[in-house]
Amino acid sequence: MGASYVTRRAFFGAAAAALALPRLAGARVQTPPGPGSRKTTLKIGLASYSMRKFSLDQTLDLANALDITYLTFKDVHIPRTEPPEAVKAARAKIEAAGVTIMGGGTITMPDDQAEIRKDFEYAKLAGFPLIYASPDPAALDFVEQMVKEHDIKLAIHNHGPEDKWWPRPQDAYKAIANRDRRMGLCVDIGHTARTGTDFVDAIVDLKDRVYDMHVKDLSDPKDRDSQVEVGRGVFDFPRLFRALLEIGYQGQVGLEYEIKADHPQLGIAESIGYMRGVLGDIVGMT
Repeated sequence: MGASYVTRRAFFGAAAAALALPRLAGARVQTPPGPGSRKTTLKIGLASYSMRKFSLDQTLDLANALDITYLTFKDVHIPRTEPPEAVKAARAKIEAAGVTIMGGGTITMPDDQAEIRKDFEYAKLAGFPLIYASPDPAALDFVEQMVKEHDIKLAIHNHGPEDKWWPRPQDAYKAIANRDRRMGLCVDIGHTARTGTDFVDAIVDLKDRVYDMHVKDLSDPKDRDSQVEVGRGVFDFPRLFRALLEIGYQGQVGLEYEIKADHPQLGIAESIGYMRGVLGDIVGMT
């Protein structure tokens, strides 16, 4: 890892120090309410891209320390370019750690059938029930064919104003609304906000195809470089979580912590702790 490498002692020191944060904020409050309630719980998890400068072992160790059991995986942690045996070994390690694999990506899919088929074969080996992807619009017919053939969901990930294909969830929805129901959306709330779109309204309006989420917080909803720990920015997470509970959202609420890449542990812990605390307050009031 070169200059970004941290020693095992430093890594676990940061993780151990972070443990107090989620515990104080309600680390184990994801208990469903009583029978008859419309509310349920949410699968608060982590996109492994948050730990992109760290190994799979370190990522799983942090997940264990912070009691995170839902993860989606970037190919830095489950390799796409190595032999199938390496993919299977990574999957086995993850499952042995008690982690539920919620999906993987983001995979950019050009209009190339051979490459798209390889992507789906990789996802099958990796145990992904869902791929979040950025497919070329011209490739959607073949992508739909692969979704049916492999029985894997495909969630289009929106990337904001710079994205020539899918800036907003609504743009992706229009492209898949009349396709196989396994084709849906991965809503990135930060990128959605930067388009001037209310991400809560978008999720509620498109709820029948929202299969995954990337969660972050911004201090300026128009500035992609203003990301901060969740709870320190301007996004209304109580409103978001109430909406997700009301629509019965079943996917992962996946933290994608893109800042402080060389030492993300404390920021991840603080963000997860805040999210759990918000959820605990809402569920506790039902």
